[in-house]
Amino acid sequence: MFQFGLDQLTVPTAMALLRGEETGVLSEAAHRQVNRSRRSVEKMAAGDRAVYGINTGFGPLCDTQISPEETSLLQKNLLITHAVGVGKAIDPKLSRLMMICKIHALARGHSGIRVEVIERLLFFLDQDLLPVVPEQGSVGASGDLAPLSHLFLPLIGEGSFWQGNTHRPAKELLQEHGLEPLELQAKEGLALINGTQFILAHAVLGLDQMAYLLNLADLAGAMSLEGYQGSAAPFRAELHELRPYAGSLEVARRIRHFLAGSENMASHAACSRVQDPYSLRCIPQVHGASRNAFLHLTQLTEVELNAVTDNPVILSDEEAISGGNFHGQPLAMALDYCSLATAELGNISDRRCYLLLEGKYGLPRLLTKSGGLNSGFMIPQYTTAALVTENKSLCFPASADSIPTSLGQEDHVSMGSISGRRFNQILGNLEKILAIELMYAAQAMDFRRPHKFSDILEKNHALIRQQVDHLDDDRLLMDDIGGMVEMVSNRTFFTT
Repeated sequence: MFQFGLDQLTVPTAMALLRGEETGVLSEAAHRQVNRSRRSVEKMAAGDRAVYGINTGFGPLCDTQISPEETSLLQKNLLITHAVGVGKAIDPKLSRLMMICKIHALARGHSGIRVEVIERLLFFLDQDLLPVVPEQGSVGASGDLAPLSHLFLPLIGEGSFWQGNTHRPAKELLQEHGLEPLELQAKEGLALINGTQFILAHAVLGLDQMAYLLNLADLAGAMSLEGYQGSAAPFRAELHELRPYAGSLEVARRIRHFLAGSENMASHAACSRVQDPYSLRCIPQVHGASRNAFLHLTQLTEVELNAVTDNPVILSDEEAISGGNFHGQPLAMALDYCSLATAELGNISDRRCYLLLEGKYGLPRLLTKSGGLNSGFMIPQYTTAALVTENKSLCFPASADSIPTSLGQEDHVSMGSISGRRFNQILGNLEKILAIELMYAAQAMDFRRPHKFSDILEKNHALIRQQVDHLDDDRLLMDDIGGMVEMVSNRTFFTT
């Protein structure tokens, strides 16, 4: 059982909460720390000293003091006026992840929100009431204002929830559950919509997918190496210990694991070939660099998962610091880096597909013995080429840009929401590229029979053959590719 506001939230734990494999609770200790900061806010709201966001307006209106009587209307107006997102709605699981991340941040006890608000959000999670959130409109500072506003509109009876594949007005579903809309109090609207949870949810979801695809890329590379009858020497531990990047060491170890006990590899150990093309020989260096980027983003994401990122931050009855913890730059830059790292996995995979088509070292051209009348596997590589170039076009770093907002008060922003969305788009394209490489590699391995491969490669080859038959004569490959993509998406392969 995960204790919001007290336990350390990690990417795997966040995903377990998302999938319902872990239950999150608000313990008595968390209640106490939330109530403590709430009492501080109430004291400041009743005082004469101007405290940003508690008894003042927002952004460029920070110098306009608000009377206690107007406080509730101010917080309601904050959600309504900032809910200006556009575009298609994000996947409901991202809405759920955003709520998980926000509940944990609020439960840390430095946001000044009432327990009742957090408990209402926990009810939404428990009942799978997931708000509809448009994907566009955040500049990533003051956090993800637009998407977070849409996420929390249902608290006040506005906005919509998902119901299956359609949307239902929040007011209707609240009534069905016997709930009245909440009336937000001082600081609560600001605590809800300030923060990086839109960026963060994309980072968590992307890292979970990238962890699998990094492993799958190693598997695809090993199967292509076997099909090409490449050399195992570039994966020797002694070589990589001389340049000991964590990613390279891990990839080399994994490739050795995939090749262990291979009859096919032993069959050409004394061949005259000196070295392989880079897309095979440099798998540890290229895949390993992508792993290094993954490790860096994971480290930063787990800091952010346990951070307080709204504004102002309540430290005591007297101190509410108006700082910049909501700024998305730490994640934005690393997300852009990981987007490039993911795109490179697809880039080198496409090159291995091309290698297998060339007709060298005992493989038939286009991986078919009936070339001429048959095109064999010529055309799926066009698809990988197109996907690789699409990924390259998505790699422009959004964090390199900044457009001032809020009459210049917010004069440098992160654009991290765009970074997060692109990261996940690139991962989706990588799934398709690796699916095609695995199909190619299985075909190439067929031409190395009767030699056997390692147990794990044989298991994966058998999985592919359950979905895709060996290609002799041309047939419609659309269904084969679709089946392979589905296997990748469902994480069917043995990758460890």
